Amino acid sequence: MISQTIARVEVTPAAADVIAKLRSQHGPLMFHQSGGCCDGSSPMCYAEGDFIVGRSDVWLGQIEGCNFWMSEDQFEYWKHTHLTIDVTPGRGASFSLEIPMGIRFLTRSRMFAPEEVDHLTPIHTGE
Repeated sequence: MISQTIARVEVTPAAADVIAKLRSQHGPLMFHQSGGCCDGSSPMCYAEGDFIVGRSDVWLGQIEGCNFWMSEDQFEYWKHTHLTIDVTPGRGASFSLEIPMGIRFLTRSRMFAPEEVDHLTPIHTGE
């Protein structure tokens, strides 16, 4: 029996280290899961406020204290999926803050188990 809230999105230790470095350089951060522009479907990291969140964006939770968003249309496809944000060597073709470091964020995913679905972090949309 599950008695705690299940996070919709989490990070690997390697991604957490990169987020900490980026936060020390840029201040508060936020993420938006790309829907196919620029670097495919990579999670994009921005200084908080550099990406305007709208009513059609869905908040999935926080990773390392950073809000994590996704477009509503994309969320319809991914709503039954747990996301793990990781990093990999290589430069992406995006505006994400980690690109100058020679690495890029990537999303690993798995389907939620049936017993997890009723315990997921509640979502909300942007303003």
